[in-house]
Amino acid sequence: MEEKKKSRWKDILRLVIFLGIGVFFIYWFLLKLDSDQKAAIWQSFRSADYWWVAAAMLCSLLSHAIRALRWQLLFHPIGYHPRINNTFGSVMVAYLANLAFPRAGEVMRCATMRTSENIPMEKSLGTVVTERIIDVLAFGLIVLFGLVVMLGKAKDWLYDTLSEKFTHLPNMTMIIGALVLLAAIAFVVYKFFWKRLLKFALFKKVDDLARGMVDGVKSVFHMGWKSSLLFLFYSAAIYLLYILGGLIIFHAFGETSWLGLRAAFVVYLFGTVGMTFSQGGIGVYPALVMMGLTDIYGISMEVGTACGWLLWGSQQAVVVAVGAVYLIYFSIKKRNHKPLKQSSN
Repeated sequence: MEEKKKSRWKDILRLVIFLGIGVFFIYWFLLKLDSDQKAAIWQSFRSADYWWVAAAMLCSLLSHAIRALRWQLLFHPIGYHPRINNTFGSVMVAYLANLAFPRAGEVMRCATMRTSENIPMEKSLGTVVTERIIDVLAFGLIVLFGLVVMLGKAKDWLYDTLSEKFTHLPNMTMIIGALVLLAAIAFVVYKFFWKRLLKFALFKKVDDLARGMVDGVKSVFHMGWKSSLLFLFYSAAIYLLYILGGLIIFHAFGETSWLGLRAAFVVYLFGTVGMTFSQGGIGVYPALVMMGLTDIYGISMEVGTACGWLLWGSQQAVVVAVGAVYLIYFSIKKRNHKPLKQSSN
């Protein structure tokens, strides 16, 4: 009982901290604006073409539906075949829960699958962990891709920003050399010293995390080649739709309508970083999107702010509206369903 109380207080503390960060960013941003700037931002909101905002919302909804289809595939190797309506609803309820409490969504996903499909919590949790591992690795690869091949204004902005803080920047040859050296050191440490280091708790946790990530990736390729290819296709589609959502929002404003896929990719990277700093990205996500648009592409602060808030708001509006409907749906449904048959394999 005491442990549950401590856990509850930790959840509340996390919520207060993450929400506090978001509220602080909003307050800090508004504090810097004069009355003319506030009026200009409001005018940008009023002049936006909301048909494009609606299109961005549909794009966001489609990405969630594809995520549900991808999640469905992870159940097949363990003998379960949940219905798409329930996997999609669980995904939406999870996103809704994460707006309230950090990491509460994972538990909600598993709970709704138990009540709607009679899938044990531990089975669902395994698929959620695998999916999270894939997402982390995929985003890491996307960031790496962005840093390596980022072209044009975004690359110039990154170089100029770093040049202001560091007198001498390493060239590509030095970076590759450093990476090769680090890889060689890591190999030597793993080959000759890793077993000894595992006696320390920190290295043991790192080893468990690494093995879990490897196992999670391997499980994707144990579904059969068709399912594995479909999983990779769904993953690519999800991230492409995230980027496409930003490209669509650009068309809601005349000043940003000329921006293309590269700018949408940069905005996606900035926005995703913002999602990690505050609860649901509130305050930070729009601020970072605005910074990317103004500093890199010369968009006015007023339009950049409106663009950032509409991009973030369109995503969260879908989560709140659809997530709330499915929360009611799962509450009413409870266990009034036919037990799901598990395969004999």
